[in-house]
Amino acid sequence: MFTNSSLFSYNEGKTSNNDVEIYYRDYGPIDAEPILLVQGLGGQLINWPQHLIEFLLENNFRPIVFDNRDTGLSSRIESDSFDDEKRSNTIIKSYVKYYLRLPIKSEYLIDDMADDAISVLDELKISKAHILGISMGGMIAQIIAANYPLRTKTFTLIASTASTPSPLNGPTRNVRKLLMERTKNPNSTIDEKVNRTKRLFREIGYQGINLDTEEFYENISAAIDRGGKDDTGFSRQLTAILGSKNRLDKVASIKAPTLIIHGEGDPLIKVKNAYKSNKLIKNSKLIVLPEMRHLIEPPVFEKFKKNLLIHLTSVK
Repeated sequence: MFTNSSLFSYNEGKTSNNDVEIYYRDYGPIDAEPILLVQGLGGQLINWPQHLIEFLLENNFRPIVFDNRDTGLSSRIESDSFDDEKRSNTIIKSYVKYYLRLPIKSEYLIDDMADDAISVLDELKISKAHILGISMGGMIAQIIAANYPLRTKTFTLIASTASTPSPLNGPTRNVRKLLMERTKNPNSTIDEKVNRTKRLFREIGYQGINLDTEEFYENISAAIDRGGKDDTGFSRQLTAILGSKNRLDKVASIKAPTLIIHGEGDPLIKVKNAYKSNKLIKNSKLIVLPEMRHLIEPPVFEKFKKNLLIHLTSVK
């Protein structure tokens, strides 16, 4: 689930949304159809699978990727409530409120992250683009498609939800435990972080993929090195998800042609969320894949890439 950047040519730079700097990468070519890819929780722009980038380039698209705030080379949001002494207490309180369905205070909201994404299109002087988001990135992309309809050519929603996560529609106990482990231990060693990521991928990824490889270790290590030792941004992003209001009304207002892709056994975001999004968005098509869990590894991508291409080329 990584892009080998050495295989592609690209331009990169920074833009800003108010005081927040957003780092982006534009794979070009400039005369191709732009498609903005919005990453999920804790994901960096290098975490997009190489097979997706290759597929888009081969079909005359212009993939544009970026680091969400609090990840990669984009701005870290300073917060006293997430320093070493207070972070655990902040997360525990947020989760208690999450279970009780009480309001949660966050440093920023999903809406702010959507505006970050739009700042990338503004910087590149792109008036309209295809929008694709996965997981938390799908939540951000929902806001883009709803708030910026004239800038959304098509919308692709992968493994995401229009609802605020709750114990009824959120992650399984094992996944929740792994997410909590990362929030409590952001300054773990590289080996600890690699092993934790491996355990998470085994829970949410395609069954049968061998993660005990030198390549996997090197990819995770490179991502950790690129993002820096401070991993508290993951906790702030998670709190932003929990603290943001549900997007049901906004999602129902989306007019762009929409393709929804979800794994039947997704342990992070239950498949019923996809059925709800499909019902809310009138101009949408839903694909539920028995083989897919939460990620889009090569065997999973093979199952829906033709549908994705038909979707992306349906609008002239």
